[in-house]
Amino acid sequence: MSERSGDLASNRRATHDYEILETFEAGISLTGTEIKSIRDHGASLQESFVKVMDNEVWLIGCSIAPYKHGNINNHEERRQRKLLMHKREIQKLKTASQEKGQTIITLAFYLKNGRVKVKIATAKGKKAPDKRADIKERDEKKKIQQAMKQHQ
Repeated sequence: MSERSGDLASNRRATHDYEILETFEAGISLTGTEIKSIRDHGASLQESFVKVMDNEVWLIGCSIAPYKHGNINNHEERRQRKLLMHKREIQKLKTASQEKGQTIITLAFYLKNGRVKVKIATAKGKKAPDKRADIKERDEKKKIQQAMKQHQ
């Protein structure tokens, strides 16, 4: 997934390593310095994942750099952050995460109506042959696009 114009941070390896099954949008509980740091593109979703604990959804392993103009009230970089979702969505995530081979991953941070939202997805890990097939398919599409440009 390439970084869209509205994305503040994206997990580009997610579509390479996982087969995306279903996507969800979630709000996130943040402090003021975390919001400012995310707006400055100071977030990384590379090692992050989502876990359902006690009917609450938590973002774990996400790195939000300390805000450069923050003071002693600056936030902890890798703390667990609560995601805000509807009960039905939480239940869907819980059942999906309990199925064998499925996990919940983060795809992107983006702004919607001035609020930071997190795009998460249920996913299955890809095997090496699947990754090779995807790369081959992407290369073929690229060649077709180039041929069409040259032909015009």
